[in-house]
Amino acid sequence: MEERTAGTSSSGGSRTGRNLPAAIAVGVVLGGLTIGSLYTIKELFLVVVVAAVGVGVLELIKAFGTRGIKVPAIPVLAGLVGMQAGAYFGGPVWLIAAFAIFAFVLLIWRMFSDGTDGYVRDATASVFTLFYPAMLSAFVALLLTEDDGHHRVLIFVAVTVASDIGGYIAGVLFGRHQMTVISPKKTWEGLAGSVVACTAVGAWLVVWLLDGDIWQGALIGALAAVLATVGDLIESMIKRDLGIKDLGTILPGHGGLMDRLDSLVTTLVPAWLLMTLFF
Repeated sequence: MEERTAGTSSSGGSRTGRNLPAAIAVGVVLGGLTIGSLYTIKELFLVVVVAAVGVGVLELIKAFGTRGIKVPAIPVLAGLVGMQAGAYFGGPVWLIAAFAIFAFVLLIWRMFSDGTDGYVRDATASVFTLFYPAMLSAFVALLLTEDDGHHRVLIFVAVTVASDIGGYIAGVLFGRHQMTVISPKKTWEGLAGSVVACTAVGAWLVVWLLDGDIWQGALIGALAAVLATVGDLIESMIKRDLGIKDLGTILPGHGGLMDRLDSLVTTLVPAWLLMTLFF
């Protein structure tokens, strides 16, 4: 989610153009749902993940449809479930195998659905959707397989959320220098705020929950700040290319599920890798 620089008021009364009370309320609900399921039944948390990513997949498919790009929902959603299950019960090898199988299924599906015109375009978009966000999100299942998996997932989510909050606050208060034309409201000051917030949260939680070293948590946090920003920019590029403003509106004050997932899925794989190496 991109941070906002100072601007005019909107219906939510925020000088940033964001309905802040609604955004906070939704954030609290999502946080409660995440923590509640994560620290009770791991499989229940995976169901929550699949449901959230599934909605994000449908948002992305709908967005592609505005430009005449056809992505079949059924095999992509089936692939999402298959990759989550493969990762959780079989590990990385089964995750990769499930991705390869469903990518092949998508190529065959398109072959027999709409003729030859647009085959490369549709097949490419379909495999892209299977990868982003479906396959990337399955790495959360790999985090969960560890005995302390609930702590690892919490750290990953917390540092990514810290990136959004730190970038938002720093962007509003100090944002002056535009980072890129891809996302005009994203500033270098906002990125600095993300790095500071993520590094602090990562260092704290890794020491507290995983009994690790401060530098390990700080490194995880700093990397999360950069990659969360990259995730925001990737989604901005998608929306600009498709000529749309938002991918969805299901979450008041936030937009669609993909507006929440964009930074999470790009942060997830490196977070999993570092925690696997460290712990």
